[in-house]
Amino acid sequence: MMIAFLSTPLVGLVATGVVGQLGDEVLVGGVALSAVIFDVIFVTFNFLRGATTGFTAQAVGAGDRREEQRMLASGLAIALVAGLALVVLQKPLGALGLMAMGAQGPVAEAAKTYFDWRIWSAPFVLFNFVAFGWIIGRGEALPAMALQTLLNVLNAGLSVYWVIYLGWGVAGVAAASLVAEAVTAAAGLYLIVKKTDRERWAWPDASAFRRAFSVNGDMMVRSFALLGGLSFFTRQSGTLGIEILAANTILLHFHFFGVAFLDGVATAAEQLAGRAIGAHYRPAFNRMLSLTTLWGFIAAGLVSLGFLASGGWVIGITAPTPEVQALARDYLPYIVALPVFGIVAFQMDGVYIGATWSRQMRNLMLLSLVVYIAAWAVLQPLLGNDGLWLSLLIFQSARSIAFRLMLPKLAARAFA
Repeated sequence: MMIAFLSTPLVGLVATGVVGQLGDEVLVGGVALSAVIFDVIFVTFNFLRGATTGFTAQAVGAGDRREEQRMLASGLAIALVAGLALVVLQKPLGALGLMAMGAQGPVAEAAKTYFDWRIWSAPFVLFNFVAFGWIIGRGEALPAMALQTLLNVLNAGLSVYWVIYLGWGVAGVAAASLVAEAVTAAAGLYLIVKKTDRERWAWPDASAFRRAFSVNGDMMVRSFALLGGLSFFTRQSGTLGIEILAANTILLHFHFFGVAFLDGVATAAEQLAGRAIGAHYRPAFNRMLSLTTLWGFIAAGLVSLGFLASGGWVIGITAPTPEVQALARDYLPYIVALPVFGIVAFQMDGVYIGATWSRQMRNLMLLSLVVYIAAWAVLQPLLGNDGLWLSLLIFQSARSIAFRLMLPKLAARAFA
């Protein structure tokens, strides 16, 4: 799963790089702001993947194939309805998103162009969340890697071709995402048809929908809080000037690369924790916890060393101007520190998702967000962009501490 997820941030890095080659920092800022809107929209709905993974892993642990397919059906129904709603409501969503991000002038025009193309991918994106979550919950890492790699390689390749060679600009980057999501959805549908048992399909009843909506609702709030924190970071970067915004955007791609790598640990924890919960087998849960802790810190250390070694080179080829390049290098140490401060948060995300401890996830994430905003209110006025980055480190640390402290109580209850 680490290999599968590693291609995800490369897409964002390629998109920033190809737009940066146009030599206009306004376009980089426009794509960054609009991409944040989609991060808020799509990652808010990423609960579909997490909930489907948890439900599926628990059904596999309990040996209940019918329940596995029943919860898959409920997830697909929710995804398709929500995806179509996003398309229908695209005009007010776009206007609200650009207003919330404070986009104005040429930056707003570039952001709107990106939004108008990419919003049509919404039904495919949400379908892929459910398909991917179901495959992960079954513990089938190779098909999951194949789907993720197909999505990201196609996205990156089309971005380069349509922007650099055909000159489609910002629209080319967004259209590449649309086509890649649609092709991946078709592949995911093929895997679902191939791997499910037609005799065990059952339309989800009221209890299944209630369970799905309860867990999905909690995870949606949790996802929104997490993305709200990152979106707030980008918005506050914009208030410090277009050059700071561009530099922080480039550095955030490092963070997303680290998140993707460490999400391999979280995904393993999701599947193994869910299976242990479904089987009511505490030794497997304890073993999962110790192994994901060990390998999580090893992975975090490797990511930090990788950022330290490659940071200057990557910044050099992605920054649109020398000023942005210098700023990004100045603030690189914060990105180097983030993986180590946040690894327990990633691990705990996986455990809580697999166990479907959604209400506790929601509450602890909101608490961490409050700590983050409080830290920002003190630190940014005093330290500027340094204070903004320190607040993000505090956000990750608060998540790690809060989720880990709550774990023993929840595990004791689950395996009573």
